[in-house]
Amino acid sequence: MGVTAMFGSAAAALIAGLTFGFAVPASAESEVVRLTNDARAKHGCSAVRQENRLMTSTRRHSADMARNNFFSHTGSDGSDFSTRAKRLGYVHAMSENIAKGHPSARAVVDGWLRSEPHRRAILDCGAKAVGVGMARARDGALLWTQDFGRA
Repeated sequence: MGVTAMFGSAAAALIAGLTFGFAVPASAESEVVRLTNDARAKHGCSAVRQENRLMTSTRRHSADMARNNFFSHTGSDGSDFSTRAKRLGYVHAMSENIAKGHPSARAVVDGWLRSEPHRRAILDCGAKAVGVGMARARDGALLWTQDFGRA
């Protein structure tokens, strides 16, 4: 007997939403932004603000990686972070960080700060906006995407 037969379509949708490719709690995304801004403040940079189009773009990219079982800055359709942001009307994208397997916001930000290219993106004082998105991969690992913008 299937989930739908046993519990109805609402329960089946809820269970499907818990599988790979679906977002995990937005509070973790907000925590990445807070920790990013803490690191920026310690290095003399102003805080970045959450930008809705970048949030959507990063969430979609993380979900794409999860659904299609890959890990790359290049989307399954060949897009880069700037193209994905432009599709949503945001034309000021400047950099992207991705990560897989970090179990928490603290772990992913700490990991990025230990990596010179990722650290450089976080501590670029020219950044004014940020988007963070997460999804769960088939193997259960979290996929994280963080995009920065100039406006």
